[in-house]
Amino acid sequence: MEQVFSKTVPAFDRYVGIDYSGAQTPTSSLKGLRIYMADRLTSPAEVKPPASPRKYWTRRGIAEWVSSLLSQNKPTLVGIDHGFSFPLQYFNENGLSLDWPAFLEDFQRHWPTDENAVCVDFVRDGVCGNAAARSSNSHWRRITEIRARAKSVFHFDMQGSVAKSTHSGLPWLHYMKQQAAGRVHFWPFDGWRIPSGRSAVAEAYPALWSRSFPQDGRDSHGQDAYSIAAWMRQVDGDGSLAGFMQPHLQEDERKTAEIEGWILGVM
Repeated sequence: MEQVFSKTVPAFDRYVGIDYSGAQTPTSSLKGLRIYMADRLTSPAEVKPPASPRKYWTRRGIAEWVSSLLSQNKPTLVGIDHGFSFPLQYFNENGLSLDWPAFLEDFQRHWPTDENAVCVDFVRDGVCGNAAARSSNSHWRRITEIRARAKSVFHFDMQGSVAKSTHSGLPWLHYMKQQAAGRVHFWPFDGWRIPSGRSAVAEAYPALWSRSFPQDGRDSHGQDAYSIAAWMRQVDGDGSLAGFMQPHLQEDERKTAEIEGWILGVM
């Protein structure tokens, strides 16, 4: 059964925006890891990590928290600020099947950035993992990145780069997908239309919206997470989310985007 979008009845009960960071290791407490959550009636508020000596979230902590949240019987839309897949050239160059779950498994084997004490630079430098066995090129860009004027997921070592976030976050998508056991829709890989009552996880790009909402004293990381949740709540509430779930694509572009992924909000 397809998700029913209405101007009066939102499709989701909760909206979670996550600003991501690829710094350090999966258990490092990072200022760049922030979560804001809203529901149908209330604006986004920051979700703090569980009480501990750590001040900020860790990547492992976020993955476990999101997995727990998605196990609840309450339709939730989660937007995460990192790439969910790679350009089609990557699949072709490395002889990979055009299958997203298989891609996640293959990536984690070569880039085990979800393992304790492993950081992106360790894998890049050959200390662990096997990055050398998977070709990439910073000139390769996904269709959605071109449309959004976003940087390539392979563009490391520059300000505003999403490469580290993506390379540290992909294994956690694999983890969450395993934990979800078919109960959560990963958009658009599981289909462009979301089944009624199902929670969903989507790639977000806060630069599209962060200036559309008052900052109200939040730092840039907080504002990015806030704006993801606020925008998703807004468009679900006014009935326009359905259109954003169906971007204008030619048939060949749509098939490519089903492998490369798509940034929610890019038409």
